[in-house]
Amino acid sequence: MMSKKVLLLSAYDATSHRAWRQRLVSLFPELQWVELVLPGRHFNWRIRGNSLQWAMTEEKTLTRDYDLLIATSMVDLAGLRGLVPPLSKLPTAVYFHENQFVYPAGLQRKANIEHQLVPLYSALCADRIVFNSQFNRQSFLEGVRSLIKKLPDKLPNTIIDRLTDSQVIPVPVILSPDTQFEAESTSPNLEVIWNHRWEYDKGIDLLLALVTQILDQALPIRLHIAGEQFRQQPSQFLDIDRILTEHARAVSIARGNFGFIPAWRDYVALLQRCDAVLSTALHDFQGLAIQEAAGAGCTPLAPDDLVYPEYLDPGFLYKRRDQHADTAREILARLTAWQYLKASRETLPKASLEQFGKESVKGQYLELFDSLWKAD
Repeated sequence: MMSKKVLLLSAYDATSHRAWRQRLVSLFPELQWVELVLPGRHFNWRIRGNSLQWAMTEEKTLTRDYDLLIATSMVDLAGLRGLVPPLSKLPTAVYFHENQFVYPAGLQRKANIEHQLVPLYSALCADRIVFNSQFNRQSFLEGVRSLIKKLPDKLPNTIIDRLTDSQVIPVPVILSPDTQFEAESTSPNLEVIWNHRWEYDKGIDLLLALVTQILDQALPIRLHIAGEQFRQQPSQFLDIDRILTEHARAVSIARGNFGFIPAWRDYVALLQRCDAVLSTALHDFQGLAIQEAAGAGCTPLAPDDLVYPEYLDPGFLYKRRDQHADTAREILARLTAWQYLKASRETLPKASLEQFGKESVKGQYLELFDSLWKAD
């Protein structure tokens, strides 16, 4: 395995995609990795134009001798193989970090058949198809079935059969090597972190309803808002910032964190000081933010209609109601119960994520690589 050379292609290297790529490479330092990545911006062009861009600018890199090709589902693998024929001879795995069939309706990125067909073509021409969760896999299969029914020409069911022959390998959850849990919260308040991208698909309206009720009830809960920020972000964050300031003043506590924490060590330190981590997401295929926080000792609380039931017990899940205010009340009932536990010096329930650990995930990748090399 020492001499194996792997070409890794990430066509939309946004933060979570980059985490998958970097963690995969770190699992196998004995392999010779060659990575080509494109920035996580200009989505419409990126997903359709990556094969053209790479074929025209990276031909020398793409035509070296490799033993394995791993591409994200954003890579136009079918187009790239046509433009760079030597790539069609490599054993190839396509990794689905997400899929474009279940992006929440009505948000900034509208449903687009190009966004759905490119990953579909890539999956169909790969030797192995890998998803980061069963939720991702099942929603992709359901999306393809629905798409096929809408097309003007009838396609064979063998398409679904080929896609069903796929597997799940999660992104490993890796904290810094010196992570310790001695920095637990000493605050009398329940310290809760919301640590997602500042975008609409992370459930910003529900978050606003939640902080509004926290203020109205003057609850002993300090909410920390972290996660990646962008030049354009939902306007609700202005109200959330104002409400959290008013709440801190009303209950005489210091304001929690509000904004992205660029240093990983500082971010992990905040996770360790928090009691719980909250997701209000409308769109999550693994939930790395929740998993990293749980790995640092936080008690997770997440919706029960996405990926989370795959690895969280019902006690860590809440049901999304028709009205945000009703969902917020259910969330606050759970947080308040945990606040009572903390005030009574009792331990909050913890989630076990051993299956997402480095060694477990590495073993699954080893099996994948071996199967590809033996089939070659």
